[in-house]
Amino acid sequence: MSMDMLDPAADAIMPGFRRLDLDTTSARIRVAVSTSNHSGPPVLLLHGHPQTHLTWYRVAPRLVEAGCTIVAADLRGYGDSSKPPGGEGHANYSKRAMALDQVEVMRALGHERFAVVGHDRGGRVAHRMALDHPGAVERLALLDIAPTATMYARTNREFATRYFWWFFLIQPFDLPERMIGADPEHFLRRHIAGQTKNPGTENEALFREYLRCYRDPAAIHAICEDYRAAASIDLDHDAADADARVTAPLLALWGAKGTVGALYDVLETWREKALDVRGRALDCGHTLQEEAPDEIAAELLRFLKG
Repeated sequence: MSMDMLDPAADAIMPGFRRLDLDTTSARIRVAVSTSNHSGPPVLLLHGHPQTHLTWYRVAPRLVEAGCTIVAADLRGYGDSSKPPGGEGHANYSKRAMALDQVEVMRALGHERFAVVGHDRGGRVAHRMALDHPGAVERLALLDIAPTATMYARTNREFATRYFWWFFLIQPFDLPERMIGADPEHFLRRHIAGQTKNPGTENEALFREYLRCYRDPAAIHAICEDYRAAASIDLDHDAADADARVTAPLLALWGAKGTVGALYDVLETWREKALDVRGRALDCGHTLQEEAPDEIAAELLRFLKG
């Protein structure tokens, strides 16, 4: 089932998109679908933590102008998508379950095969999608991540200090939920400010939308479940697929001023996981699509057009 949703605040930030709620097997997913009558390649955009699909507000219109058919989705647990219970072993927030949501969304919209662009958590969902649904993923672009299993395996003091929330959010219910819930705006502002390295890229209206979603206790719990899954069931899935390789062409982009580029040889980490890898650093921090939208759009268009 699908329902058109009126969302004046989202429309003001990212106009030109039709917003729908689409039911999947186990969630309801909010999507923004480009309304231009293009027949260009379908592209799925997936955000990270703590953003929503609106993080693409400066990139998605550029892709539409170039002829792409754009679907920007809120991951389950984030934004205006549903927030199911975590389930046994955090299975409902495994990247496998979150990837299946998005494949079902794209099929419901008539896209059996598509490119996917994922930032942060969305990149981890996209990586799992490319392994579980290779027939659906035509091209894969990953923004500012190294593979989850690699990052955990190589954890040291510097990584644990820079990415402390990876270890805070996985603590048992309900410690992180209560601590964030005591002042979600402070936590959210500090988190975003710590990862944004290019001054002047902030957008207060966008932040208010992120905060609207982040104030929901169900969202805080879902986000913790996402990270708990990453440190448990997702690692089990990765271990089971240790010899598998992504067959779709993979583009890795990362911020030269961020943690991932500082601590890892990003291309080498992805060449351990995929057969066809290319990419480079951009002059920004973690949130490339908000800090360097022109460069991201140009890189994506070159990649998507093969």
